[in-house]
Amino acid sequence: MKTDLFHNPQRFGDMQTWRQDVLALHRAGPIHRIEPEGFRPFWAVIGHPELLEVERDPKRYTNGPVPVLASDIALKTRTEQGGEIRTLIHMDAPDHLKYRRLTNDWFRPSSIRQMQPRIDELSQQAVTKFEQAGGELDFNIDIAIPYPLHIILSVMGLPEEDYPRMLQLTQQLFGASDPDLQREGTSPEETAAIIHDFNRYFSELTAQRRQCPSDDLASFIANGQIDGQTMPDLETLGYYIIIATAGHDTTAAAMSQGIECLAQNPDQLRQLQQQPELIPDAVEEIIRISSPVKHFMRKAQEDGEIGGQQIAQGDWLMISFAAANLDPRVFKNPLAFDFTRENLSRHVAFGSGVHFCLGAPLARMELCSLFSHLIPRLASLELAGEPTTSKSTFVSGHKSLPVRYQLT
Repeated sequence: MKTDLFHNPQRFGDMQTWRQDVLALHRAGPIHRIEPEGFRPFWAVIGHPELLEVERDPKRYTNGPVPVLASDIALKTRTEQGGEIRTLIHMDAPDHLKYRRLTNDWFRPSSIRQMQPRIDELSQQAVTKFEQAGGELDFNIDIAIPYPLHIILSVMGLPEEDYPRMLQLTQQLFGASDPDLQREGTSPEETAAIIHDFNRYFSELTAQRRQCPSDDLASFIANGQIDGQTMPDLETLGYYIIIATAGHDTTAAAMSQGIECLAQNPDQLRQLQQQPELIPDAVEEIIRISSPVKHFMRKAQEDGEIGGQQIAQGDWLMISFAAANLDPRVFKNPLAFDFTRENLSRHVAFGSGVHFCLGAPLARMELCSLFSHLIPRLASLELAGEPTTSKSTFVSGHKSLPVRYQLT
C-alpha cells in the first residue's frame, strides 16, 4: 500500500498519478491506518459513504483540536512560537453554529445574486484577456488566480491596491510545502510568519472598520458580536482568513481544472457549445475532479466502527474529499471527465452536514459565469505545455496551465 499518498506534499504535484493510486487503494477498502514518520498516526477515510458517516456525526467526530494534517514539528512550533488561528473549521458545537450564523446570510444564494453583475464583468474581462493574448496564455496565472481574488476583495470591501499582498499571503499559506509558493526556507516558522502577516493586516483593517464602518463584509466581521460580546481577536482574525483564503485558491483550482479537462476532451467542449444549458452540470463534474480542499481531520470522541475498522476514542481521522470523490462504488469510471453522469450532485468537494462550505453558492456562480462567457468563444483549445500543480496536502491545484486556443 502506498502510505505516502496523504501526508507527503510531493505526491500532490502529480495529481494524475495520485488519483490512479487512490483508485487502486479503494480496492483494498474504504479506510486505512496510516502511521507516517514524524506525524501522529491517523485513519485515512477514503470511502464516500464512510466519509459522509463521519461528516454527519460532528458530536462523535470533532474538528478540534487540529482540523488539518500537520507534522509533529509543525504542531510543536505553533504551540511554542504562536501563529495559531481559530476559524470555522477549527470549531465544534456550540461555538461553530454561533460563529457560522454571523455571516450565514451573506452567502445565501439570494444574497450573492447581487454579485452577479460584478462576476459577469470579470468573466467578460477574462474573455478580453483571451482576445488580447493572441492565441496562447497561462490560464492559471492570467485568469484563474486573479478572478476569484477580485471577487473576495469586492465582498470584503478591500481596495484594489491590496491585491498583490493578499495574493502573496493566500498562496503562501496554502503553498507552504511548495518551493515555488512558500517564503524562502521550508521550516514551520515560515508558516507562523505568514499568520502573523495576516494578523498585522487584518488588525489594522479591524481598527479602521470599527472607527468608520461601511456596508462591506469586513465591517460586518469587525463589528460582529457573539453572545452579545465583541468577537475575540483570535476568532476575528480567523474569520478574515477563512473568507480571504477559502474563496480564492479553491475556486481558482476548480477553474484551471475545468479548462484542462476541456482541453483534453474537445468532444465535451463541443457538446457544451451546442448545449450551454449543461454548463452547470459540467461545473459540478469539474468540482468533483478538482476537489481543491483535499482533506480535513477529525478526532474520535468515543469508540466506534467505520468501514469495518474499529476506531478508538482519541483516534485521528483524515476525511479525504479528493479520494472519496473517486470512490468507484459511487462514481462509475471515476477518473473520467463526464458531465453526463446521473449522480453529479453526490460529490463531497464542499463537505457535508454542519460544516458544508459557506461559499459553495458563490463558487458555483463564478464557475458558471466564467465558462458561460468563455466556452462559446473557443473555436479550439489545447494544452501548450505541461501543466504543473502545487505540492500541498490541504488545498492544492494548478500552478501553471499553458493553453493554446483560437477564438470565434
